[in-house]
Amino acid sequence: MTNDLATVRLRIARRSTHPWIFQKMVEKPATRIPGGTVVNIVDRDNQWVGRGFYNGHSRIALRVLTSDADEVIDAAFFSRRLEQCIALRRDWLRLDAVSDAYRLVHSEGDGLSGLVVDRFGRTLVLEFFSAGMYRFRSVLQEILAGHYPESSFYWFAEEHIQKQESFDCRPPEPPPPGIVTEHGLRFRVAPGSKHKTGFFLDQRDNRKTVAGFCADKRVLDLCCNTGGFAVYAKALGQAREVIGVDLDEEAIELARQNANLNQARVRFVQADLFSWLRDILPSGQRFDVVILDPSKQTRDREALDFALKRYLDMNRLALQALAPGGLFLTCSCTGLVSEADFLETLRRAAWQAGRTLQIVQVRGAGPDHPFLVHVPESRYLKAIFGRVG
Repeated sequence: MTNDLATVRLRIARRSTHPWIFQKMVEKPATRIPGGTVVNIVDRDNQWVGRGFYNGHSRIALRVLTSDADEVIDAAFFSRRLEQCIALRRDWLRLDAVSDAYRLVHSEGDGLSGLVVDRFGRTLVLEFFSAGMYRFRSVLQEILAGHYPESSFYWFAEEHIQKQESFDCRPPEPPPPGIVTEHGLRFRVAPGSKHKTGFFLDQRDNRKTVAGFCADKRVLDLCCNTGGFAVYAKALGQAREVIGVDLDEEAIELARQNANLNQARVRFVQADLFSWLRDILPSGQRFDVVILDPSKQTRDREALDFALKRYLDMNRLALQALAPGGLFLTCSCTGLVSEADFLETLRRAAWQAGRTLQIVQVRGAGPDHPFLVHVPESRYLKAIFGRVG
């Protein structure tokens, strides 16, 4: 054990290998330990648990990084972990043959709790979810720069994370928007905009799958954001007509640019999906393919019922816009909504819409978003492919 570190004791016997240990399970240290400090962790019986970040301000008081008593949390540790992350994407998944944009580090799924790294061509975007990872930001950038020597860096943490973890993240000036390639298509990416790290990489494989159903079809992309599904449907899928709907004016502008980059003729509409669908449904307009990929509906367990009600309402309306035999792709990226709850919501939505929904496939994020079997929280995206009767 590294003896020069502070030791934090648990109130419980450790019966889990999950990297999160919550505040109520931890004895308050006798002397204050700054948030994000690396500490040794022992259980109530003084048995070794592991080593990781401590944050007395956060609900997640401890994030275990290693259970090996001989493994030191230093630059060499992060170098080993990041090399494993890069090897998975480069050597196993061979993503460089598909795209120059993918997730390099998926937090707990890659054994680096509190860190997400997305690659967009020559820009690497680091998103911090813990004070501890933020304290190591210079080390992380130096290691990544060794693997991607021509890269520039952008980093950030969302405001609610900074409050929860009690740290002040000051991002640099956002880089200018760049262009990435995915399955031969081109997309303009704007890290530092309000669209997370710049582009929704997790849907890459689902975009391609949907495109395969779009030849000569009428396609509706609801909550189209920057136009990923819509552009795939037209440029790769050869759809007859594509309409993309989103309320966000900035997202729609980027979507139009993305369509132009790919010589894809798509009609984008800035509108609320509820009012837009209620306007078009009485006219009898129907679509062969409907994609519904809304933003996260809640991060608060107290608001879960409201989020499920929103999913119910939007899916009911979207199902009504489908022609018989049409393809429906509906997604939820709300981590608090389980796959079972989402499927039950779809059952109710289909019943209320007077439609039968035959589930063809249940998918999630691409393989560059791995999850550990004992840490299901990393498996947040539900993508349900169905055929509508």
